[in-house]
Amino acid sequence: MTSKRAIQDFYPENLAHCYGCGAHNPQGLQLKTYWAEDEADTTITCFMPKPYHTAIPGFVYGGLIASLIDCHGTGTAALAAYRAEGREPGSDPPLRFVTAHLAVDFLKPTPLGPRLTLRGKVTEIKGRKVVVAVSVWVDAQMTAQGEVVAVRMPENFGF
Repeated sequence: MTSKRAIQDFYPENLAHCYGCGAHNPQGLQLKTYWAEDEADTTITCFMPKPYHTAIPGFVYGGLIASLIDCHGTGTAALAAYRAEGREPGSDPPLRFVTAHLAVDFLKPTPLGPRLTLRGKVTEIKGRKVVVAVSVWVDAQMTAQGEVVAVRMPENFGF
């Protein structure tokens, strides 16, 4: 059960407008979350900050980092929920998650310029809730980490 497509590619049309990961938001970040090939039960996404994502010259704005953790966390939750139910992403009913709680720890300034890599690990799945630990990396340096408590959207949400 692995797909070369990102979980966001399976989001229903009416639920694909998120600023962070919505395919139908051309001004958005366009995040794509995949299962990592190098580590079991880990998800990955990469993002290249633009010059306007600056906090102070040379460093990424912390709000952007929080947004990246948020959207990667909810994407990871969806992938994990499909896997836990033994289903392929995109099968009905669609599984889409929203953030109930977000915590971010900034460990060191994140340089502007290099590509950011986010890695997600599910720490809990219970009912409609999935808890995901997300780390932000620049090369071999972790610059931020966070926790996303994601909850499954009701089937009629957004319809």
